[in-house]
Amino acid sequence: MSRRCRITGKGPMVANRVSHANNRSKRRQLPNLQRKRIWIPEEGRWIRVRVSTRALRTMAKNGVAATLRSAGIIR
Repeated sequence: MSRRCRITGKGPMVANRVSHANNRSKRRQLPNLQRKRIWIPEEGRWIRVRVSTRALRTMAKNGVAATLRSAGIIR
């Protein structure tokens, strides 16, 4: 399972870990992904999606069905 949001497409990024002596080494910044069970009232069913917390805020703002439909998860 990839570490990618199903709605926004957010994935891991690469950054530098910087020590006190200013030594740099690569590190990964992972997105804040949550496994959620979301109720779709139009279809009368639950779906499980792995989404970022930013996508959850988008769903709260624009509506669950509209957001999932624009992402191509439901019809």
